[in-house]
Amino acid sequence: MKRVLGVTLATLLIVTSLQGCAPVIIAGAATTAAIAHDRRSAGTVLDDQTSELKINSAIQQDTKLIKNSRIKAVVFNGVALLVGQVPSEQHRKRAAAHARQNMKIKQVNNEIKITEAIGLRVQNNDAAITFKVKSSLLSTKGIPSTYVKVVTERGVVYLMGLVTREEGDATAKVVQHVKGVQGIVKVFEYTNP
Repeated sequence: MKRVLGVTLATLLIVTSLQGCAPVIIAGAATTAAIAHDRRSAGTVLDDQTSELKINSAIQQDTKLIKNSRIKAVVFNGVALLVGQVPSEQHRKRAAAHARQNMKIKQVNNEIKITEAIGLRVQNNDAAITFKVKSSLLSTKGIPSTYVKVVTERGVVYLMGLVTREEGDATAKVVQHVKGVQGIVKVFEYTNP
């Protein structure tokens, strides 16, 4: 009885101590799976993730910039996409300057609009559109959905990725038929077929 209790207790302690590792293991596996289905190198994927975090952090820490603003940076293959809303052109330029300070960024696409920041309802609608777009791309044969990053802002869908011109055009055709899409902006980098 003591032996069974000891083994049970030891097993419980091991399982309990490993619970904190599960998210790390799952996140690592998810990143590995994403890299396996990406045209970027593993180093570039990690550089993009790091750059995106650094740019968003710099923007959030800039109290003069973030007041009355809503800004998000997305990075793919060294290309930064800035979306959101700011009260002035000065704010818009300031956000772009934060992105350009990152040495890994080779191009900045500043799509920030000078207008009042959108509310939670519009943000939720954008999230729903992104989900519908990704679902449509996944379910359409011949579309390189794993090579395309989708960002939606005020109903406008921004498409990023390394694709051929034919893949980019086919992707945009699928997206234009998704309910709620107000416009499409291709931020693709084109590769040779």
